[in-house]
Amino acid sequence: MMQWLLELLRSHPEIAVFLCLSIGFYLGKLSFKGVELGAVTGTLLTALVVGQLDITLSEDVRAVFFLLFLFAIGYGVGPQFVQGIAKNGVPQALFSVIVCGLCLGAAWLAGRIAGYDVGSTAGLFAGASTISSALALSIDAIDNLGLASGEASKLVNAVPTAFAMTYIFGTIGATMIICVVGPKLLGIDLVAACRAYERKMGGHGRGADGARAWHQHIARAYRLGAGSDWVGKTAADIEAAHGLAQLYIERVRRDGQIVDATSDMMLLVGDVVGVAGNRNIVMQVSGPELTEVEDSELLNVPIEGTEVLITNRKVDGKTLAELAALPSTRGIFLRRIRRGATGVDIPILPATTLHRGDVVTILGRPQDVSTAIAAFGRADRSPEETDVALVAAAIVIGAVIGSIVLRLGSVPVTLSSSGGVLLAGIALGWLRSVHPTFGRIPPAANWLMNSLGLNMFIAGVGLTSGPSFVAGVQELGFSLFLWGMVVTTVPLILALYIGRYLFRFDDAILLGCVAGARASTASLGMLTGRARSQTPALGFTVTCAVSNTLLTIGGILIVLLAK
Repeated sequence: MMQWLLELLRSHPEIAVFLCLSIGFYLGKLSFKGVELGAVTGTLLTALVVGQLDITLSEDVRAVFFLLFLFAIGYGVGPQFVQGIAKNGVPQALFSVIVCGLCLGAAWLAGRIAGYDVGSTAGLFAGASTISSALALSIDAIDNLGLASGEASKLVNAVPTAFAMTYIFGTIGATMIICVVGPKLLGIDLVAACRAYERKMGGHGRGADGARAWHQHIARAYRLGAGSDWVGKTAADIEAAHGLAQLYIERVRRDGQIVDATSDMMLLVGDVVGVAGNRNIVMQVSGPELTEVEDSELLNVPIEGTEVLITNRKVDGKTLAELAALPSTRGIFLRRIRRGATGVDIPILPATTLHRGDVVTILGRPQDVSTAIAAFGRADRSPEETDVALVAAAIVIGAVIGSIVLRLGSVPVTLSSSGGVLLAGIALGWLRSVHPTFGRIPPAANWLMNSLGLNMFIAGVGLTSGPSFVAGVQELGFSLFLWGMVVTTVPLILALYIGRYLFRFDDAILLGCVAGARASTASLGMLTGRARSQTPALGFTVTCAVSNTLLTIGGILIVLLAK
């Protein structure tokens, strides 16, 4: 039976690949103190074990899935990457550049001191920085060094070995340093810092829990008495008096007839007004001359909610406070803001700015929602289909451009097909955010391209490197794990102090900036949980987009530096 299974896997390596994915994704769900092992680590470890059976997989299969993964990475980070380097995210983008430089420098220096070869140094960089895409680019770069076949194969096999030995601490250690050690080193009370930041941004400083309650917005009916302050005022006057508290007069019953309220409608004695808005504000308006009444017909207002992709240049960079004063936002309740490739939730505060590429969830009367959509961008109601033709064309164009070799003197310089595809993904992702009429990739499809592409590549690398893995571990020894701890820890500690004292980031977003600059999504999840607020995410999106790109390219740079 075992012999039959062995022969089956050797003759059908595609079965071995999917076996590695199945077991690897299961192992990836294992967690320590809330930090998962991760599908990449699980798949690689499984493939290294299965690879002991001497299974051969075509490098062309790895290359196809690798390009698919790189394009998905670029597409996802494109809007925030361009936003960070071109506009008001420059300080956070520059911070990411410095942190990425520290990660690259630490790995190079550790490799030099320890005497590691190019493959081991590249794997150390990718594993300690937990940037799986750099692993793939390093292997590609080593293949392009023009070395003898046997030497190149040895270096390529060393990359996943070093990666596997350093990745686990790179994941768990980074999360603990950012979320546990960092606040203690800098004396940050994360909960208090986030509350203070929210108040500074014009919020109530109570965190995210209350803002997410299902009953945050309510509707009530009130009858106006002769002494009411509302009598003789227009709906716009009353709404403006409550500022950003979001109170709107939706409908009015007058002389037995129900009419939709307009901003210039003047209220009269005896009117019954349908008021919608923040629960605390609506409940406070009741008084002797403004009595609450039961009027289900008046309050039976049709409501719809939708997601809107921000594309309008006039909205880009505006604060919620500025947008709330526009006629086009009257009657609109903002429920959620998502930003970046992973859809990071951004706190809803008066001073929060919207950027092109953000997706906001709004709620209101159909006519109000339509007006807001026209002002903001486009309703995200596109069919769940991927523009495969354009995606494939972009990959082809990127690969062709990346394959061009220029010479600086006698030194050949090239992006490589991999680097070209990454940049093509960034370009299409950004173009899609500002011109959402083409190039659609639904989030679920992009996740599949990203996850399946990377893990199919990782499975191929593990199967190919499996036979040499045990010998590689014996050669590198426990010292590589220790060097991995150093390369993970030192850049993060330095980043904490650089972010506070050089860039002077607010304590509420500092740790989010550090997490983003190290592309540590797991850290962001723990940060927002410990802060009981989404405020740390304000420092994550731009830094993560920039670092995801730069650390990936670092896979090429570390090979060039260490060769």
